[in-house]
Amino acid sequence: MNSIASNDSLQLEYPGCDSGIGDVILAADSAKLIHGVRIEPYALWPDDRGYFLEVMRGGQSLVAGFPPETTQVSAACNYPGIIKAFHYHLEQTDCWVPAHGMLQVALVDLRKGSPTFGRKNTIYAGELRPWKIQIPPGVGHGYKVIGNAPSMLVYVTDRTYNPKDEGRIAYNHPLIAYDWELQYK
Repeated sequence: MNSIASNDSLQLEYPGCDSGIGDVILAADSAKLIHGVRIEPYALWPDDRGYFLEVMRGGQSLVAGFPPETTQVSAACNYPGIIKAFHYHLEQTDCWVPAHGMLQVALVDLRKGSPTFGRKNTIYAGELRPWKIQIPPGVGHGYKVIGNAPSMLVYVTDRTYNPKDEGRIAYNHPLIAYDWELQYK
């Protein structure tokens, strides 16, 4: 059985993907993006002290529909080479902002009935590609820190943390078959 989880409006299944990293997304408006995933560049303002970036403004941009009473902002510091994957939500929408370092973001559409069910995306984001990434419920997501520096992922969610809404899948699950190895040797 390939069933993962479900609620009244969403059924998640293991898609049985081919091995690999899926489509590498090189443009924020790529036609190969998983249905419902949105990408938007964020501005960096560097100067001789470092840099400033704006994570969000309530009611605007990728977080426009996030209700102010339940929106949560969190951050994760990650050491080089770590993999945090995979997890999914049945209700929560995430907006990721890789604010420091570089991440190899892995996405897989687990939503049975989605027009992109089973599609995998890889997005390289962070200091060299400053993108915000909105991840809808039912899309499995994770990342690997690439390069020699730690990373900082700031993320905004449309609801406060609820452990009952979050599910985990092993980073090396054979029915997702994401290849975390170095690709361009």
